[in-house]
Amino acid sequence: MNKLLKDLYDCFYTPPELLAQKKEIEECHQALIEVLEKPERRLVLQIIDAKDRIVEDTSIDSFISGFELAWRLSMELNQHEKERSVSRCTAKRLGALSMSRKEEAK
Repeated sequence: MNKLLKDLYDCFYTPPELLAQKKEIEECHQALIEVLEKPERRLVLQIIDAKDRIVEDTSIDSFISGFELAWRLSMELNQHEKERSVSRCTAKRLGALSMSRKEEAK
């Protein structure tokens, strides 16, 4: 089921462009390249990659949670509509039944 929901996420979710933020990240990355040695740069990039994975996983989880909530609400509304429909039919039948009893009493 999660595979299907992940596929739906990939199909329907369009991430925002965030051009200003991406530009800021690139500028900071270039500044780090200039002041850090390779091992330190690698460590910083690992931190950034891990944070990016957390953000992506959180986004997917949020999408799936929202989808599941919408699905449950849809099922509840359908059940409520069925119960309401049955209730109206029952009320109509009882009304018709009591009308015919009143006519018989005349």
